[in-house]
Amino acid sequence: MDLVSNRVLIFGIDSFTGFHLSSHLKELNYEVIGTTLNDCDLRDKNSVKKVLKDKKANYIINLSAISLVVHENIKEIYDVNFFGALNILDSLIELNFNPKKIIFPSSATVYGNIEVNEIDEDICPNPVNHYGNSKLAMENMAKTYFDKLNIIILRSFNYTGIKQRDNFLIPKIIKHYKEKKTEIELGNLNVIREFNDVRFVVDIYAKLIEIKESSLILNLCTSNGVKLLDVIDIMNRIANYEIKVKVNPLFVRENEIIKIVGSTKKLFYFVKPEKIYRIEETLKKMFF
Repeated sequence: MDLVSNRVLIFGIDSFTGFHLSSHLKELNYEVIGTTLNDCDLRDKNSVKKVLKDKKANYIINLSAISLVVHENIKEIYDVNFFGALNILDSLIELNFNPKKIIFPSSATVYGNIEVNEIDEDICPNPVNHYGNSKLAMENMAKTYFDKLNIIILRSFNYTGIKQRDNFLIPKIIKHYKEKKTEIELGNLNVIREFNDVRFVVDIYAKLIEIKESSLILNLCTSNGVKLLDVIDIMNRIANYEIKVKVNPLFVRENEIIKIVGSTKKLFYFVKPEKIYRIEETLKKMFF
């Protein structure tokens, strides 16, 4: 059965990334369709199979995932992040569909605590939490389909932007400044993260669905690590007042990964981003 040449199916189109990615792809003249949890529960293979059969998309991006590291329902993390991806792949095989590209987001948390300046894809993963483990399990499973389907796995480093929920770190900080709070409670203040812009992320997604290569595992990163306290300093300048930072022990994660900064060498070999946004640009966009 023929697939619609320019149709992109996004599982989890109502997610933070889904909102930005669908808008960007439409600007590039793709036909974009998607599912929400109400339309399709990835844990239900029959539901997944029906969507794939009805939509006949030539590009598939799975953004439907449990993405909070501190999510309390451990079984649900694996059911969605691992078995949900498996249901997509098995359904495609059973339907004899071979889309031009399938993208599965993974996470930089698969690497665990790695004491290097920049993490590249050759480093052996060693996740320290269930979220990272669920993503690594998904990767290992998806690799067994590399000879059958056109798959790219993206190990996403932290990114943020407008419409991200404020139970994530950067939106939480922005919200405190917007509400003129005098104090904010955070966890470990010594962490270094990439806080990339979602506009960079969706640009990369759009470029990757069109490259001829597949069977790839790539870091989705910029190599720009930022100290958490530097984010506070920048926001103090943007908001024109200083907020007091307190450490709440309840927010300090067990097995906290101190530094997560990725190497762009492999990613940028295949695609070149339109722009890499400075953290100041991203924070201003979210604040004003």
